[in-house]
Amino acid sequence: MTESFRVDGLDHVELFVPSRREAGAWYQRVLGLTPIPEALFFLEREADPLLISSDEGRTSLAIFRADGPGRQPREDRPTAGFHRVAFRVSGNSFLRFLERLPELELRGEDGAVVTATAAMDHDIAVSIYFLDPWGHRLEVTTYDREPVLSALGRPAGHP
Repeated sequence: MTESFRVDGLDHVELFVPSRREAGAWYQRVLGLTPIPEALFFLEREADPLLISSDEGRTSLAIFRADGPGRQPREDRPTAGFHRVAFRVSGNSFLRFLERLPELELRGEDGAVVTATAAMDHDIAVSIYFLDPWGHRLEVTTYDREPVLSALGRPAGHP
């Protein structure tokens, strides 16, 4: 019997920014993503990405310079691009992320500073939404819904 095709998981998401190093530092400070050591040589070549990850490279963000060789700024790219990148975390990590929001000063799509009150209950998960400094839409989400809602002082009924 022939094995059917199956995707093993998400490998990477490409982001285009003015400075790979600046973006890498922001993603490390905010989300704890660190450069993949085996791919640091890419930084020597302007057309290659900075690869950052939280799981030793099993999934990563590939951060390209928007105006590098062969690249166009995001608004001029021929494809529609992605809508949002969501990062899954445990309930405890989600609550720690919410605690850090005042120091991170993250902004939402409306330009307002994101606070813990913006955490949204989606009946199976709890998420918070924000933008990176280059306008990419990001989300931190947890499926540990009931303990998180309890810690936030919100009722956690069943959907």
